[in-house]
Amino acid sequence: MANPYLCPNCKTNRTRFNVIEQNPVSVKLDPSTGDVVQQYEEGQLDMFHLPYKGSERLIQCGACGIVGEEEMYIKRAQSNPR
Repeated sequence: MANPYLCPNCKTNRTRFNVIEQNPVSVKLDPSTGDVVQQYEEGQLDMFHLPYKGSERLIQCGACGIVGEEEMYIKRAQSNPR
């Protein structure tokens, strides 16, 4: 987070953000109850379970509430320098 941010939605917020650190957990659920039947370790997924490929970090604007990829906020700040 050594880069400045600018909200791509409200286009005014440069200072108030929520950083959302994602920690995906791969599980197999009972289809009837929703209970966790199995929790997979990293690299131990069965052949029908795709690994999570999303972002490790998302950013939420503290002014308007939009949530998006960190790169989106960085690019907006780079295209509109102070």
